[in-house]
This record gives sequence, structure tokens and C-alpha cells, in this order.
Amino acid sequence: MKKLIKTKLREFLKYLEDIRGYSDLTIKSYDESITEALLSIEVLEEKNHILLNLMPYRIKISSLNSKTISKKLSAIRSFTEYLNDNEMRVILRGDDSIKVAKTLPKPISHAHIIEALSFAEPEERVVVTLLYTLGLRISELTSLELKDVSNEWVRVIGKGSKQRDVPLLAQSKKALDEYLGKSVRKKFVFEKNGEKLSENSLRYIVIKVFKRVGLKVSPHQLRHSFASQLLNGNAPIADVSELLGHSSMATTQIYTKLGSALKQQNYNMAHPLSGVKE
Repeated sequence: MKKLIKTKLREFLKYLEDIRGYSDLTIKSYDESITEALLSIEVLEEKNHILLNLMPYRIKISSLNSKTISKKLSAIRSFTEYLNDNEMRVILRGDDSIKVAKTLPKPISHAHIIEALSFAEPEERVVVTLLYTLGLRISELTSLELKDVSNEWVRVIGKGSKQRDVPLLAQSKKALDEYLGKSVRKKFVFEKNGEKLSENSLRYIVIKVFKRVGLKVSPHQLRHSFASQLLNGNAPIADVSELLGHSSMATTQIYTKLGSALKQQNYNMAHPLSGVKE
């Protein structure tokens, strides 16, 4: 059974590269973490599934810091999800989560986004533009319906079916109209054969666009870039939180952390004593 799992691991790593667009370093990290874990994980073939008991492995790595442990376990969970999505029923035992401090995705500079868009095809341009100017999650983009797009606003259906309205820039509207005018759609902005494009299809489009300029970029990085640009432009954090569809501003504060220089600048502008000379 472990031999079959190792074969599936090679397929999983290929999937991370071709479909998810992960960097070589990240793929190497996944490979090392999972390969290491398979040496200790107890593999049991049950009646209707395969049971992976993580406890022997967790005991082995228990002396590591929480962030490292969480990263290794996350790799195993991702691999398990892949197996379950590809005709193998796998259940994890001893999969308790590890609490670690939240980290941020790296935003993409405006200049790099504009450069990538200059080489993009019409559909690619609209996908990247909407992610960057609306701050959408990839799941929200794939579910975006024609009826929810007006001349100046886009109604987004987010997590828990929560709705929010996000302004639609004139140039984004123009690009979208040109794209939609080239074919007839039934319901969704991005369709193929009458069905909405999958998240993986849209994710792959983003990967292709930025690969042409030597970058590996995820849709979530474009969402983070959207938020960072707004905050760096002094947009109120409450407004950014609402535009992102966050249920709490605490999430936005972590997600859109400002640089120290900008924090100092804003402090100097806002505090009444900042300009007083003694």
C-alpha cells in the first residue's frame, strides 16, 4: 500500500506544479514533509478506506516548533485531500490542529500586474483584472453571475452566502464588456459549454498570465494585492474589511498588515503632538 501511496505522491507533486502553480521550493518542501512522514505513519487497510495513523509521526516531530509541525501536517492533509479527490478513500487519525500565528501571502506589485496584463489574452485580462480590482476569492469569481454586474457595482456572494457590493472601475467594466460581447452566456461571467468555469480553470489562467513574465502568482495573492494597495492609499480599514467580505476587522488587520514606514507616516500625520517641537 505504501508503494501505491508513493506513486500517488509523484502525481500529487505534478498537480501542485501544473495546476496549483506552486514554486519549486514549495513543492520540494511538500515532497520532503510527506516522504518523511510516510516513514513513520501507520498505514492500515480498513474495509472501505485506508487509515493513516499520524500519531507515531507526531511523536517523532513533537520537539519541533509549532509552526514547523503545522506546516508538515498541512502538507499531509493536502495530500490526503488529493487522494480522496482521486478515487482513494483515506481517513486521517491523530490529525489535531496546531495553533500558530497567522501569516500573510506576498502581494504582487502594481507594476508587475500591469506588465503581466500587457501580454494577456482578453479572457486572461478580465480574470486578472477582476481579481485585482474587486479583491475576489477564486470561489467568488467562478460563481460570479451576469445579473450581479451593473455599470458601477458588482454584487459578490461570499462565504456563508453573505453579500457585499464592490465598486467596478470604468476600465474594468470596459474590459469586461468587450469580453462578454464576443460570445453568448447563459448565467455566469466565465462559462464553457453552458457551465461555469471551475476554480482550477481560473487559477490556471492566472498562473499562465504571470508565468509569461517570470512570476508564480496565485489568485489569493491578487486579493492580497488589492487590499494592500487600498490600505497603502490610506483607505479606512473598516471599508477595506467590508470590500473583502471579512466578518471581523481583526482578520483584515492581519491580512493587510501595513509596512513600518507607512505606519510611521500615518502616525506622524494623525497624532496632534507629532509636529510639536519642544
